[in-house]
Amino acid sequence: MLWHEVTIHTTEEAQEMISNFLYEAGAGGVSIEESGTLNKERDTRYGELYDQPLNDIPEGEAVIKGYYADSTDMDAVIEELTPRVAELHEYGIDPGKALISWKTVDEDEWAHAWKQYFKPLRVSKRLTIKPTWEEYTPESPDEAIIEIDPGMAFGTGTHPTTALCLRALEKNISGGEEVIDVGTGSGILAVGAMLLGAKSVLALDLDPVAVESARENVALNKLESSITVKESDLLSLLGGEGVADTAAGEMWPSARPGHSLEGAVPAKQDQEGSLGVTLPVQIVVANILAEIIVLFTDDVYRALQPGGLYITSGIYKDKEGLVANALKASGFEIIEISREEDWVAFTAGKR
Repeated sequence: MLWHEVTIHTTEEAQEMISNFLYEAGAGGVSIEESGTLNKERDTRYGELYDQPLNDIPEGEAVIKGYYADSTDMDAVIEELTPRVAELHEYGIDPGKALISWKTVDEDEWAHAWKQYFKPLRVSKRLTIKPTWEEYTPESPDEAIIEIDPGMAFGTGTHPTTALCLRALEKNISGGEEVIDVGTGSGILAVGAMLLGAKSVLALDLDPVAVESARENVALNKLESSITVKESDLLSLLGGEGVADTAAGEMWPSARPGHSLEGAVPAKQDQEGSLGVTLPVQIVVANILAEIIVLFTDDVYRALQPGGLYITSGIYKDKEGLVANALKASGFEIIEISREEDWVAFTAGKR
């Protein structure tokens, strides 16, 4: 089967937004390759060795590829993508070169070849991410395995922001907590929370493809009875209003005029037990863009019990101040800031 491959040369800072643009333009899969320079600080506490450059992409840059069905009108896709990428400047995101090109490729060139690079990865003291097609024996009885089959729609879970969130969850889950995972993607944080001892998790995502992917990975880990996956966002769940009036509101789908979420209703209108958790909860985790995080810090505050924790990443280093200010403005106390490579994670507490 033939596919059209769109390639965009951009920055690591802009990679998440541009990935979203590719999906919204109809991509059936997206791959992201960041700079493999040895100049980066890389976390080696769990035994990773980096002695050769991983690729020739310049430091701070990234190459993103989106894949479209052979019947797709690629001129229309490029026409849609070009202005959206350029508009990132208006939100303080540098898209870099923003070079866009496309070519036709055979499915075997991309649909399976990437799997050879995805190996079991120890991301914390207790958690290892393992693709379903790899054999792996835990090194100790305390090691928990997250089974994942990301397909081409979502990342492998090895991005620094995923590791930062998992380590923060490991540090703060003592057992029996109810958790909300906002923007769950492949469901990896929800699964990790359960393996660390959470009582139950409500995993939310606006993308129906993400919802399906998360449900499949929850099933792989045999956690269907403990993790509820819903096509929704926290704003809709809580019945909040006003995000559409903010400068970055257009970047959050539920804030767009006319947007509706089938089946998404405020929590108070849901049938008892259908969420899988009881609001307010002890922990909310969100691994999404900084520009989105700042839109709903008030809603997260509402969703948490007094003393509850908000763990959030997806934050590029130059957005650290933006997120810190938003958290403080909503009443949070910043407990810890963690960093890996160019990415930042916050653990904040509800006073």
